[in-house]
Amino acid sequence: MTDEYTTEAAIKAAKAIRKRAASQQPAFGIILGSGLGGLSKSIASAVRVPFGEIPGFPEVTVAGHEGAVIVGSLGGREVVALSGRFHMYEGHPAALAAFPVRVFHALGAHDLFVSNAAGGISPKLAVGDLMMISDHLNLMGTNPLLGQAREGEIRFPDMTDAYNPGLRWLLRTTAEALGIKLREGVYAGLLGPSYETPSEVKMLRLLGADAVGMSTVPEVIVARALGMRVAGVSVITNAAAGVTGAALSHAEVLETTTRVSAAFESLVTEFLVRSGAPQLSAIR
Repeated sequence: MTDEYTTEAAIKAAKAIRKRAASQQPAFGIILGSGLGGLSKSIASAVRVPFGEIPGFPEVTVAGHEGAVIVGSLGGREVVALSGRFHMYEGHPAALAAFPVRVFHALGAHDLFVSNAAGGISPKLAVGDLMMISDHLNLMGTNPLLGQAREGEIRFPDMTDAYNPGLRWLLRTTAEALGIKLREGVYAGLLGPSYETPSEVKMLRLLGADAVGMSTVPEVIVARALGMRVAGVSVITNAAAGVTGAALSHAEVLETTTRVSAAFESLVTEFLVRSGAPQLSAIR
């Protein structure tokens, strides 16, 4: 077991954030993927805490990730947002990749919204599409719950509805109200950092994946172990290897997320507005 990422460590990190944002009571956690950190600029009364000031948080090393926890208000809800991620391909263990979720929970968040940049596998997905995640495939070769059970976590969490049906319905109806095209599909999480080969993409398609990326899955597993409701969106930033024959690059990922950021930010903000409805609070 990786002892650094226990419940006690999450409480210690949460206390460090509380020192900077004592008046905030976040109910919703948000994780912003590559190139999607612009949403953090819309957070009102924002308090930004750099990763370097939070115990257990390493410095961010990936382009397109700010490296800060932001506490404030968005869409009328108190939120805590992670602008930047810890990826396993950087050499971090799965427990650290998911550690911010434990910290969010220690701060009081009971819901989690995850986002990522992903390669499109399904022919129904085009570059620039937003895809609501309906389920995922954990192909990272490990699990963030390995080791001794942590206090307050379910030892064997049920992943049948890892992405909460009520929150998915809310995302879908929010997108319809805004006139935003929202696809739906299965996200495959791989270790990276190399992109997949065309043959691997064919394999993923046969396994039922619609999009592929290098994050998100550890965070969702831990969120479910903590009893948190989860919703998620992938931004399809490129066609996966072999789909079109074009070469892949991280620069293309960032260019696409910049182009679709306005639609993404509108969707998340209105989703948060609507998430406060009484009928949603009862759905687990």
